[in-house]
Amino acid sequence: MQRRSVTKLNLNLDGDADNNASFNPSVSQVMQSFQHQLMPRTVFLSTGNFNANYNGSTVVAASNHQIVFVNFNYRVSSWGFLASEKVRADGDLNVGLHDQRLALEWVQEHIHQFGGDPEKVVVHGVSAGAGSLALHLTANGGRDGGLMRGAILESPFFPTQPKVSDLEWQFDRFVNATGCAGSTDQLACLRSKDTATLQAANVPSPYPGRTVAATFPWTPTIDGDFIQDLPYKLFREGKFVKVPLMIGDEGTGFAADAATPQEVGSFLQDNFPRLTSTHATAINGQYPLMEALPQHEAFFPSAAAAYGDAVFSCPSHHLSHAFSAHNSPSSVWNYRYNVLQDDLVAAGLGVSHTFETTAIFGVGNTDQVDENSSYLSYNKNIVPILMHYWISFVRDLDPNSHRHESAPEWEIFGKGRGKRILLETNTTRMENILEGQVKKCEFWEGLASTLEH
Repeated sequence: MQRRSVTKLNLNLDGDADNNASFNPSVSQVMQSFQHQLMPRTVFLSTGNFNANYNGSTVVAASNHQIVFVNFNYRVSSWGFLASEKVRADGDLNVGLHDQRLALEWVQEHIHQFGGDPEKVVVHGVSAGAGSLALHLTANGGRDGGLMRGAILESPFFPTQPKVSDLEWQFDRFVNATGCAGSTDQLACLRSKDTATLQAANVPSPYPGRTVAATFPWTPTIDGDFIQDLPYKLFREGKFVKVPLMIGDEGTGFAADAATPQEVGSFLQDNFPRLTSTHATAINGQYPLMEALPQHEAFFPSAAAAYGDAVFSCPSHHLSHAFSAHNSPSSVWNYRYNVLQDDLVAAGLGVSHTFETTAIFGVGNTDQVDENSSYLSYNKNIVPILMHYWISFVRDLDPNSHRHESAPEWEIFGKGRGKRILLETNTTRMENILEGQVKKCEFWEGLASTLEH
């Protein structure tokens, strides 16, 4: 079989972190495609996790069949991220991440059998998937396992990264809910339960001292091995795999519909348990009353902007600077997605989270509702532009070499405050990152150790 020039691995890591666990549920089984894609589906629908029906066939065809597209499933929620010293002693922590790692290793060993080059793998993650990819880049203190030569991170999701000792309460609640609390061997008891019993216990619950459940309660934990320290700190210190990077963000839809500054602060404290009232006051100072949005309370825009900056936008900014400083400023490309769809604007959501994935994969190939998609009408011109930027990076580690004829040159992030491409229908162009955004990200970076613990 003739070897194709490039392999693309999509960690499907599509993560629309949009529901509960922030990681896409299922068993660890690699699914492959060549001319067409056998796509994974979520198994544990009762938790509200994503339905990741991502089909790579349109992207492969658009590349003139110069790439191989790989997708796989992995364990999530309590199935992938149940943490306790009991789990460490008689099992493994962060098994969802280890599932992903196994799939990446599988690709290195077997992708040549599908026409792919194992030395030309680009890993692509979206939202929680991009957050997972960030953890693979810093895995084992940033040791390069030769699993990828490039990375695409769309809205990398940076939730809390607690220590195991900080999650014992969650383990205790889980074993109580499954009827295993009184067992002399709680893990053996859990392993004896059927999936229905385990899934019934797989629900969000508030952090100790809070009354409202966190939006994403099941997250990776610092285990001292795979995750050796807080991600912000590891990237700042250059402890990550050095590869060309394409990264950016497009929006968020996870904020509380807050009516007051106090509700903004309470929402953030529900999700970041180490935030104090003093922190909340400082955050409210950064995000005062903003222009109202349809169908929402007065402080929803402030809550959405604060949460979006904390977990999506500023992590992208931080990684862009880290890769520029510790790898090369000429191999980082940053973007901001600003394509608007009328019904989303009318609902007060603006550019919704993961909205760009349909333009990348093509209408009907993602988990987006595409029946009346603007990508079939007034936003259709952005589709080939976006798709070919992504294809070009996968093929050559440069979004420009095979870009669409109507697409402008995507300049590198560079030094200083940096530049990024503003992706808009018919008006895509470069823009400088404004001082105000830089200041907000510096503010969140100062809170990183508080947010991530």
